[in-house]
Amino acid sequence: MPEHEQLKSQTIASGLPTPQPYPKLPKNVIDMFSLKGKVACISGASSGIGGAVAVAFAQAGADLAVWYNSHDQLVQTAKELSEQYGVKIKAYKCPVTDEHKVRETIEQVEQDFGRIDVFVANAGVAWSEGPLIEAEAKGVASSEWEKVFQTDFQGVYYCSKVVGRVFKKQGHGSLVITASMSGHVVNVPQLQACYNAAKAGVIHLSRSLAVEWAGFGRVNTVSPGYIHTPISSFAEAKIKQRWHELTPLGREGLPEELVGAYLYLASDASTYTTGSDIIVDGGYCAM
Repeated sequence: MPEHEQLKSQTIASGLPTPQPYPKLPKNVIDMFSLKGKVACISGASSGIGGAVAVAFAQAGADLAVWYNSHDQLVQTAKELSEQYGVKIKAYKCPVTDEHKVRETIEQVEQDFGRIDVFVANAGVAWSEGPLIEAEAKGVASSEWEKVFQTDFQGVYYCSKVVGRVFKKQGHGSLVITASMSGHVVNVPQLQACYNAAKAGVIHLSRSLAVEWAGFGRVNTVSPGYIHTPISSFAEAKIKQRWHELTPLGREGLPEELVGAYLYLASDASTYTTGSDIIVDGGYCAM
């Protein structure tokens, strides 16, 4: 009996997780990072991190299903990227806070593309109401808390449980979730207990799903630091100056400086990586 089959029989008898067979990997490292022949779905792809990831994945050869909520210019952008990189790209309007719409959209993507190899759960919003008690005094704490948690945590949950069923049916898949350094540390000077809690939640959700899905799917997170995107537009110049002072590299990052982490987790270069988090924060969490 082959070594793997012997180990499989032993672990089944012991009640331990069944070991998975070794993957068939490309011989060339460049090919390991290629996404040619893969279908990737990206939520929150109209700008910022999601937009940069969409461009990078198209450059790497993936066919793409890109999601937006209110920025319908993504429909035209998808056409332009498709023509530029010679891959199939289709835009879908889907608010991740709507569980029914999430299920409907993932089912449509699967029908349109035949499968989903990679899902990037990226859609998110920031908390901009300051300390929780002050937000409560202004009468917006509950509504803003609901908005942030519905998008940043529940939205990830809705996408995960639906695409997880797709991965299980296929026998493979990679879920990459955009978390944040705020899920690791309480960054300052802005106070954002809600956002921090939501991002800490998705990091632990990812680890939990990585264990649950070990037989058919990988689950990982990327934790960006301060990135120059529209989501950080709430911050005044003096706040951003403080960010820079507290970040060893002394600046915000560019969305394009994150795409390598997403490409790694989406590609065959990371077939032994699951339950992990990649922090890309200019050294903030190291301080």
